[in-house]
This record gives sequence, structure tokens and C-alpha cells, in this order.
Amino acid sequence: MKEIVFKVEEDTEDGGYVAEAYTSDNEHIITQGETIDELKYMIKNALECHFDNPLEMPHKVIMQFIRQEVFAF
Repeated sequence: MKEIVFKVEEDTEDGGYVAEAYTSDNEHIITQGETIDELKYMIKNALECHFDNPLEMPHKVIMQFIRQEVFAF
């Protein structure tokens, strides 16, 4: 796996950010951080825990920020 995509959303209840990535059809990684820098650190940590073999770990992380805005008119 050369790269992995984490979808990142703001945590509206607790603050900070939540990131989720699918590694296969039935496996995914979820982590969170208070700031973007902390989230990057937590993503790196989660990847190191998830992949037993360092050669299988992705070399590139893409963070896709998902933002929902609701308004009434």
C-alpha cells in the first residue's frame, strides 16, 4: 500500500478532529486529536499499530477534510 486516505471531520460534540480510513472492505482505522498537528501524530501512531510489517505501511497519508454546513432559509 503506497498511500492511505483519511477522511477528517470536526468533532462537534467534544471538539477536535476525528479521522477514519479503510484498509480493506472490513477493516478500518479511526483516531482523533484536539489539533491538526496532534491528529497527524495520532494517525502515524495508529498506522504503526495497525501494520505489523513496516514494509506494508503506506508511505503517504492523504487527509480529506469533510465539512458539512447546514442553513435554513
